[in-house]
Amino acid sequence: MTKPAPQPTALTVHRGSRMLEVAFDDGAAFRIPFELLRVYSPSAEVRGHAPGQEVLQTGKRDVQVDALEPVGQYAVQPVFSDGHDSGIYTWEYLYFLGQERERLWQEYLEKLQLAGVDRDAPMRAAGAAGGGCSQHSGARHVH
Repeated sequence: MTKPAPQPTALTVHRGSRMLEVAFDDGAAFRIPFELLRVYSPSAEVRGHAPGQEVLQTGKRDVQVDALEPVGQYAVQPVFSDGHDSGIYTWEYLYFLGQERERLWQEYLEKLQLAGVDRDAPMRAAGAAGGGCSQHSGARHVH
C-alpha cells in the first residue's frame, strides 16, 4: 500500500519576492519562484497535448500570482499576471516543484540555451510560426 502524498498545511503568496511558500504535513517546506511555477505550468498551453509539443516559456521573470484559487481538496489554480490561468497544480505537483526546484531551473536554462532564446525574450505570438506545436524554435518534434 502506498502512503498518501503529503498535504499542504500552509500556502503563502509572497508578492514582493515573487515566491509561493508551501508547507506540508510531513515537515517539508518550499519556496517556489513564481517564474518557475509559470514556466512549468501543468497546462496543455505549456505542456502541449503530447510529448514534443511543449512550448518554451520566456519573458516570465517578473510574473506575479494575482490569485490562487482552490480546486477541490487536491490542488490550486494560480492566476498569473500575464493572463495565464489554466494550470491546475496538485499538491503532489507542488511538492515535486519544490523538491526538484534547482534541477528544474537548470533544465529550463539549458532549454533556453539550446533554443537560442533569452529568458527575458517576449513570448512569440501563437500564430507567428504557423501555430500549433511549432511555436517555439529549437524543438525537435516527432509526429
